[in-house]
Amino acid sequence: MAGEKILIVEDDPDIAEMISYNLGKEGYSIVLTDNGEDAVARAQKEHPAIIILDLMLPGMDGMEVCRTLKQADETRHMPIIMLSARSQETDKVVGLELGADDYVTKPFSPRELIARIRAVLRRGSTHNIGGTVDTGQVVRSGEVEIDSLRHRVTVSGTEVALTSTEFKLLEFLAQRPGKAITRQQILDSVFGYSSDVYDRTVDTHIKTLRKKLGQAKGCIETVRGVGYRFREALD
Repeated sequence: MAGEKILIVEDDPDIAEMISYNLGKEGYSIVLTDNGEDAVARAQKEHPAIIILDLMLPGMDGMEVCRTLKQADETRHMPIIMLSARSQETDKVVGLELGADDYVTKPFSPRELIARIRAVLRRGSTHNIGGTVDTGQVVRSGEVEIDSLRHRVTVSGTEVALTSTEFKLLEFLAQRPGKAITRQQILDSVFGYSSDVYDRTVDTHIKTLRKKLGQAKGCIETVRGVGYRFREALD
């Protein structure tokens, strides 16, 4: 996937240089800016494959940039990885609820960030999940309907707006109804991470996904000491 254009939004020159240098070595095309207002303009003009977005920006902060991009039809499809020195789970949840695809806590290694970028780009470019090829089948469980072909989820007939990551996570579980899936299996198959970068990513995404599903959140069941499972539909 080298050669893809990446928009980096970071006001710390040392961090910006480190990210740009390492992504450039991987063959990515870099667009760099240090403020939120310009980030929105660059996203609209450059159409990057992914956006690396720092939260603590002068003026328009990263949360507002994410909200603005995800509300516009022209940019809502662009994956976003947030960067922040704040590691509290509430900050991650807010970022994911706004539509970010991932959240990386500073300090981080270039290797980790590159792994995250590759994983997000893979999720956005294929419907092959965990070796299961999308057939366009519609999965239903109670009020929840998942249409893989149309990339659409509805609850009681009302469409639910999910990020690409959230959709793939729900789809991965729904394709295995009744089976307990470990966090590591989810990381490997949906996120593309190895265990050394696991930092409650799965739990945070499950939490935001359940919130968006609202009254149907019970379709994702917690299996204590194991992970999660999608509730089997009752006859």
